[in-house]
Amino acid sequence: MGQKARVKLSGTDHNELDEIAEKILEVASRTGVKHSGVISLPTKKLIIPTRKSPCGGGTETYEHWQLRVHKRLLDIDADERTLRRIMRVEIPEKVHVEIELKE
Repeated sequence: MGQKARVKLSGTDHNELDEIAEKILEVASRTGVKHSGVISLPTKKLIIPTRKSPCGGGTETYEHWQLRVHKRLLDIDADERTLRRIMRVEIPEKVHVEIELKE
């Protein structure tokens, strides 16, 4: 049994993540390597409450800012040629990619 590559994608825009995942799956299918599809992991919500009033007087009113981090997971058989092609896929700066090799 060969190695497997686990590709983890994370970012704030879920549409960009889906596009990049489709490009990676297209590369894997063109090279004829087994792969398991895109797995959506739970979205992480970072909520930051900030006070509206700059001076501290008056009533305490707060605004809540929220940042959502979306994650996708792909498993691909680790073929050297396939991994080199995956590395060539253009990825925006907003998207974080991790490639982990497993036995």
